[in-house]
Amino acid sequence: MRQLIHECAPLILEAVSDMGIGDEHILSLLGPATDTRMADVAMPCHSLSALLKKSPVNVSEEISSLISPSLEGIAFTSSVNGFVNLKAHPEWLSSKMMAILQDERLGVVKDDPRKIVVDYSAPNVAKEMHVGHLRSTVIGDSIVRMLEFKGHNVIRENHIGDWGTPFGMLIEHLIDIGEEDLALEKGISDFDHFYKEARSKFDSDEVFADRSRSRVVLLQGEDADTLRLWGILVGVSTTYFNEVYQMLDVLLEDNDLMGESAYRHLLPQVAERLHESGLLENSDGASVVYLGGKWVNRKGEPLPVIIRKGDGGFNYSTSDLACIIDRVERLSCDDLLYVVGTPQKQHFEMVFEVASRAGFMQSRHNATHVNFGSVLDSDGQMLKSRAGHTVKLVDLLREAVSRAKDLISLKNPDLKGEEKEIVSKMIGIGAVKYADLSTDRARDYTFDWEKMLSFEGNTAPYLQYSHARICRIFSLSIMDRDDVKDANVIIGTEEELNLARCIMNFSEVVDNASSTLHPHKLCTHIHSTSSAFASFYEACPILKTEDEALMKSRLALCDLTARSISIGLGLLGIQSPEKM
Repeated sequence: MRQLIHECAPLILEAVSDMGIGDEHILSLLGPATDTRMADVAMPCHSLSALLKKSPVNVSEEISSLISPSLEGIAFTSSVNGFVNLKAHPEWLSSKMMAILQDERLGVVKDDPRKIVVDYSAPNVAKEMHVGHLRSTVIGDSIVRMLEFKGHNVIRENHIGDWGTPFGMLIEHLIDIGEEDLALEKGISDFDHFYKEARSKFDSDEVFADRSRSRVVLLQGEDADTLRLWGILVGVSTTYFNEVYQMLDVLLEDNDLMGESAYRHLLPQVAERLHESGLLENSDGASVVYLGGKWVNRKGEPLPVIIRKGDGGFNYSTSDLACIIDRVERLSCDDLLYVVGTPQKQHFEMVFEVASRAGFMQSRHNATHVNFGSVLDSDGQMLKSRAGHTVKLVDLLREAVSRAKDLISLKNPDLKGEEKEIVSKMIGIGAVKYADLSTDRARDYTFDWEKMLSFEGNTAPYLQYSHARICRIFSLSIMDRDDVKDANVIIGTEEELNLARCIMNFSEVVDNASSTLHPHKLCTHIHSTSSAFASFYEACPILKTEDEALMKSRLALCDLTARSISIGLGLLGIQSPEKM
């Protein structure tokens, strides 16, 4: 409870000033309590024992007695097993609730703004998006939303794969089947088939393979007709990407597309600048950078960062270095975030190190690989379709909405028509996104339809239902939500205390989740808030209480809870329905 620490700290320092303990020592010990049943804030006194030549228990008892008068009305103090415990006073919590009732941001303060580029989603042209793209897209989108909410200037970059040797093969296959067929008749479900047909022909037909290689030369030479055909593939793919992004309800749009092709003119410059810096070496005809240090193979030999292959072609590392040059020099960014799977960890470490040594980035720049694990099935294997293929993202999203619609039909048969369609999408898409985001992104997680669509536990439907329940309470009340903004909040029961603590901690959690780039921390808090509200709802009559001031107070807590849920879910890219 950050705010309680901030208010108590100066009072504690003044109260113990004669004990001979340095201020920094005291401040370093104050922190959130690990057992919230005992306290909100705790200070372990074991490290002070040797300094004061007293037992930790005696030290904690002495400090507790000294600070208690100073903290009256702010926190209750106690001494337990060598710990000084502080528990927020109900009157102090009441004052904080009344303060944030007027605050649309629920206490979240904006940071000093930084310009941050977030690289995420990154599908490939002429290939379908699969479940692996889900994680990059929803994690990246949530991070963008949190950073923007914190006041940063965020630039979204969708680094699509739209350049390179495979496009010779794809363009030649496009010519064979007819460009109008792809542009006008082929649907989303044909991309996998289109790519596999092209690959099969390339592997089995030497004439087609020769044509493909020649087409790559024309593409790299920017032959006008080849670029036109390439543009058809990009255009059809972009339309498909947009349909998926619309289903997922993410922020990405056409202006955010920055494919590999956007950096192709910088590739020779990367090699030139690395050569000028003295980093570039020749290795069997290839141009490479050796970093040494920890980057070695199993034999202890240095691993190369390949810049230009022996055949003259550039590598992925070259493209990523070109991206850094563009983002630092053209966009003047401060921070670069790459939302990419964990297997690319070493790649990005080496690219960032090359960029730093070459002067592409300065000390003020921060480059971060925002890594994530895999989506697994119930057997702990990579999630596949029943046919054993990679799960298409669009199929997964459609099934989520369909399953949500079936659940709504059982839970609320009165919800019909367009309203049912809208709510089904909110719940289905929200369930998929939340299942992903509620797990520490660095870990793998198991995809489980039954669990993610459950109205119990740490799931989106449970949180969305909590929000809808509060909206229902206000629909039945004589007071609307604007009426309670000036409420005198009364914190009397343990359930009200617990709910108020959750509401007050919202801003701290948002700060923590955004600064660490871990959306699951926000998920955990929203679930804790919803659980605290459920206990409050069961124990504390709201509309049935005859005391109008108490009703208004409890409705104010309802309003704050609903806003905590809706703002929190919104930062995750999930909508909060008012009916379910």
